[in-house]
Amino acid sequence: MKNGIVLLDKPLGLSSNSAVQKVRRAFGRVKAGHTGSLDPLATGMLPVCLGEATKVAGYLLDGDKEYAFTMRLGERTATGDREGEVVERGPLPDDPQVQIASVLATFTGPIQQVPPMYSALKRDGQPLYQLARQGIEVEREARTITIHALELLDVAGADASLRVRCSKGTYVRTLAEDLARALGSCAHLTALRRIAVAPFPSTSLVQLAALEADPDAVPLLPADAALPQLPEVHLDEFAARKVRQGNAIRQDAQGGLPTTLVRLYAPGRQFMGVGRREPCGASEVQVQPVRLFNDLGRDPT
Repeated sequence: MKNGIVLLDKPLGLSSNSAVQKVRRAFGRVKAGHTGSLDPLATGMLPVCLGEATKVAGYLLDGDKEYAFTMRLGERTATGDREGEVVERGPLPDDPQVQIASVLATFTGPIQQVPPMYSALKRDGQPLYQLARQGIEVEREARTITIHALELLDVAGADASLRVRCSKGTYVRTLAEDLARALGSCAHLTALRRIAVAPFPSTSLVQLAALEADPDAVPLLPADAALPQLPEVHLDEFAARKVRQGNAIRQDAQGGLPTTLVRLYAPGRQFMGVGRREPCGASEVQVQPVRLFNDLGRDPT
């Protein structure tokens, strides 16, 4: 069975779930899951976890995202993108290059954002987009998101292209609408591409056509590549065997360490899974298993 992570370049017009199913079929219907949806009209990085690596998918949901997007000023659509009908028109800024640049700082840092109706968020068990398609709009509570960086790349007529690095839960469609509103206008997305999902690099994305043509040639990232933020704990054979049996083990505290999740490794740098390390007495820490994986092999280095 294939175990690892594919950094798929999701093509235009395909839902995230459909993309995952195509990856599954290419690899012989292996268990698979993605780590954060992309709309069909969006392209770009979709990390797909295969086999045992699906156990790290939940740890990736909180990662920052980076997008490049183009918004068309002067028209707002029902869906926030080019698929929806135009429901509002507004004036174009006299000097969009200067005026957009002047408001970017107000959208950087922690900000409040109201999720759009055309989203997968649920109200009484029903996705909001289903209500929106019925012409029903319900009140949505604003949520705090963080815009780490926002950069204007280009302006061509009514179209402005930008790059954003943001926290989880950010709706770029809503960001575009809010930016336009700050200019006294309105807008909708005409293009959206996810450049990166933390902690993965923005390079070496796998094309779906290439994967389907020759899945054995596709490079897979190891499962622990999703967890660089977690400290490493290396176990000897005896301790690794105890942990695999579900038991906690004790180690020297090495100066007192805080409670945290950790990556567990057996000898030979064999990734075992995720554990929890917590203080235990004055000079020791206790390490207990949280999510153990089947044998994922040893680091070839």
